[in-house]
Amino acid sequence: MASRTASGSTVVDASPAEVFALLADPRRHAEIDGSGTVQRVVSAPERLELGSEFSMAMRMGARYRVTNRVVEFEADRLIAWRHVGLHRWRYELEPATGGTRVTETWDATRYPRPAFWVLRAMGFPATAQRCIDGTLRQLEERFGTDG
Repeated sequence: MASRTASGSTVVDASPAEVFALLADPRRHAEIDGSGTVQRVVSAPERLELGSEFSMAMRMGARYRVTNRVVEFEADRLIAWRHVGLHRWRYELEPATGGTRVTETWDATRYPRPAFWVLRAMGFPATAQRCIDGTLRQLEERFGTDG
C-alpha cells in the first residue's frame, strides 16, 4: 500500500522551548503555516496541552472552520493534533547541534484502507508534503538555521 505519512525535518537556531512555545500557541499558527490555508484563530486557549481544543478559520478555495484536538503532548518535545479526520499533524522537537531539529509529520496510518483511498484521490500525502516543506521553511525564516 502507498505511504500513509509525509514528513520532513530541519534544524533551526532556537531552543526546543522556544519552538514549542510557538507551536503550543494556536494564535500564532498562521505565522508558520506552509499551506496558506490557516487564516486566524477562532477560539483557543492561550497555550495548548493534551486534550485542548482550538478552532481555526481556514481557506482552501472556500472559507471554512476546523476544530482540532491535541492528541499527543510532551512539553518542549512533542505536540500533535487532529480534527474530525483521523490524520494527525505532529511536531517532534529534539536538541541538535546548532539548535533544535524540528520534524513535522502528517500521519494517516489510523485510517482504514477504503477511507485512506479517498485521501489519496484528493492528492494526499503529496499535498501534505508540500505543506510540511512550506512550514519548515517558515520556521527557518522565523528562527534562522544552523547553515
